[in-house]
Amino acid sequence: MNLTQRRVSSRIPQVIGFGRSFKSSLDPSSVTHGIHVFQCPDSVGIVAKLSNCIASRGGNILGADIFVPQNKNVFYSRSEFIFDPVKWPRVQMDEDFLRISKMFDATRSVVRVPKLDPKFKIAVIASKQEHCLIDLLHSWQDGRLPVDITRVISNHDRGPDTHVIRFLERNGIPYHYLHTTKENKREEEILDLVQNTDFLVLARYMQILSGKFLQSYGKDIINIHHGLLPSFKGGNPSKQAFDAGVKLIGATSHFVTEELDAGPIIEQMVERVSHRDNIQSFVRKSENLEKQCLAKAIKSYCELRVLPYEENKTVVF
Repeated sequence: MNLTQRRVSSRIPQVIGFGRSFKSSLDPSSVTHGIHVFQCPDSVGIVAKLSNCIASRGGNILGADIFVPQNKNVFYSRSEFIFDPVKWPRVQMDEDFLRISKMFDATRSVVRVPKLDPKFKIAVIASKQEHCLIDLLHSWQDGRLPVDITRVISNHDRGPDTHVIRFLERNGIPYHYLHTTKENKREEEILDLVQNTDFLVLARYMQILSGKFLQSYGKDIINIHHGLLPSFKGGNPSKQAFDAGVKLIGATSHFVTEELDAGPIIEQMVERVSHRDNIQSFVRKSENLEKQCLAKAIKSYCELRVLPYEENKTVVF
């Protein structure tokens, strides 16, 4: 499919994905990978302008995903491309995409060059349960997560000889223990600690962040819920599901909003269980899902695959 071809009718929802192989004129030693996401009112010629922007600077599109929901008058796209940063400097790239953004009155136009741009800075907030926290730390260490973990914050006091504390000390990551009570969630102190982060990750943090905190922070917060939302909200969903005799269990990673466990969903994973599972095996399977689901959501977010859709949904390319 030629990138300049357009759908027949915007009244039919379009989910288009395409990639191509080619003999590139770019020197392989100079090639850099870029990602661009775009959201704007639907209009004729958007794909043509975006592809021409990349091609005119000597870049090559490796793949693109497009979504035009039915009767919504909104256009979403995510493109991956390669380019020579000498021929297309990073500052010029921003200016080129900004020009198109203004042309189509875009609500979102973000470009990222992983080799040139700083990694996303995050803080991880956790409570006593640490399977998600430990998995994130090891994924970061192995380079499987494109983030810099600036600090870990917890309302659980971990001793100096625990695995988590030893790991953090070896890697120079600060650990902040903030004892919380029902009357004092220590949110002001948390805000002070996370001011320079790009987004936050709640790795089984068992406190509800207030609307005031969310407004003050003003950036995205990703949470993991050990249940297949919207079922089994609130506390102890594993036991809720076990007691209900479910045959499929799940984990849900979502953005945090003021409504408990009701933010836009980023990722969900499921696994089959049966009457042969006891509560221990049930929880073990659930925890494995949580780790995988949270890591996948963070990776998708960092790769610009997650876009807001309507009031409480997401487009995940």
